Amino acid sequence: MAANRLDEIDRKILAELQDDGRMTNVELARRVGISAPPCLRRVRTLEEAGYIRGYHADVNPRELGFEVQVFAMVGLHSQAEADLSAFEQRCRDWPLVRECHMLNGEIDFILKCVAPDLSSFQTFLTEDLTSAPNVASVKTSLVIRCAKDKPGVPFEVLEARLGRSA
Repeated sequence: MAANRLDEIDRKILAELQDDGRMTNVELARRVGISAPPCLRRVRTLEEAGYIRGYHADVNPRELGFEVQVFAMVGLHSQAEADLSAFEQRCRDWPLVRECHMLNGEIDFILKCVAPDLSSFQTFLTEDLTSAPNVASVKTSLVIRCAKDKPGVPFEVLEARLGRSA
């Protein structure tokens, strides 16, 4: 089901849940202007269709002792599908890697990593990442600060594209 096949209520439900996934169904129904039972049915349908992948707490890494965030740009020797898949699986197995994106261009993958300290990240970098099969190069950039961290999608852009008011 493409986004343009969702009606305005479904998009409002998604936008509200994206902003606050902990609200009750009653509160969600109130915000989108429908009663609770059909709201719950719509949420379940959106979950089953894959529009809602899950509900998560936005934890503060620094409060939990993860002081270091690093982006690692990885180049591989081979971009054969089997080699790409093998690298992606390794990334899923490494706890410090929180995001892994395959890119088009000079870099094959960018990894978002978190670690308690530089020493822990350096150990991961030298013992795991750079020594992994098929890894040709790794360039890292330490995050100094984050100006914006907004997960999800900009529903206001979707509404404008569909020719409706947000």
